[in-house]
Amino acid sequence: MLITRTSMLTGKVATLDLPVTVEQLAEYEAGAFLQDVFRHLPPPEREFIMSGITPEEWQALVALPEPDEPSD
Repeated sequence: MLITRTSMLTGKVATLDLPVTVEQLAEYEAGAFLQDVFRHLPPPEREFIMSGITPEEWQALVALPEPDEPSD
């Protein structure tokens, strides 16, 4: 199903094709917990449904330095 959201971080509109149903989306929008309804999705895709933050933005947001990179 194509899901379109506006990113809370950048304000950009993005659309992802996610393996969700209209019924699942309605259940979430009616107040069910995101992690319960979409437990089959990885966290970045659940975040997209909730906040519009794309998996690429998510990766940049939570990216940890590689072990050989010095941390600031």
